[in-house]
Amino acid sequence: MSTETSTAVLVNISTEKWPPRHRTYFGSLQVRSPEPGEAYAITPVRGCTGVIDMGDKRTMPIQITAREIAEDIARELNSDSGEGSFHGVFVAAGPEPTESELADARRRLEEFQHRLVAAADLEWERTKNPMFITDLERRAARQLGLEKPWLYDPKPLAECPVCAEKIKHGVAVCRSCGAILDREKAAQYGLVPQARPRRNVSAIQDGAGKPEHEAAKEPMAEAKQ
Repeated sequence: MSTETSTAVLVNISTEKWPPRHRTYFGSLQVRSPEPGEAYAITPVRGCTGVIDMGDKRTMPIQITAREIAEDIARELNSDSGEGSFHGVFVAAGPEPTESELADARRRLEEFQHRLVAAADLEWERTKNPMFITDLERRAARQLGLEKPWLYDPKPLAECPVCAEKIKHGVAVCRSCGAILDREKAAQYGLVPQARPRRNVSAIQDGAGKPEHEAAKEPMAEAKQ
């Protein structure tokens, strides 16, 4: 059981959305993200009194302030991408963030985004393979308004209608089950035998109803007679 003790304000300046944060002492909390046109979003956090199980049916109440909970959640979100990462979440000193707090958060977020872009540039220089560029790095470049050769959205994979395996668009033959998805294209590359042209079984017949090659023999026979 927990009881409210105080309230803190969790501020988010990033448009990134996170799943709910779960804690055993208060349940789950959904951190709000700014809506279009909003500079930031606020999520109120309440303090509570948790209970520690000491064993032998003994418990000990422990008071957890709203600020402690808010700072714990902000620390978890900001460190989601490793050491030194910052995703624009902080705890305001008062009921609303000050301009100074917002400016500091924007500076830290921009610095982190520039580091992400620099890491992506190095990876691109080394491999020239856009598959090694993370979604986080692409999002950082977009938010900074930068144009990069590795900044693109890869096409989503299609699904084989036979085995449901993920395949690229335009594939002629599924490599998983061997289903022929584009027979003409598969035949062009020798993956299936090309269809032989069908012979016209109804040969052109003459007026007597005989095939043309037999009709041609009759005048020759008459000439020999």
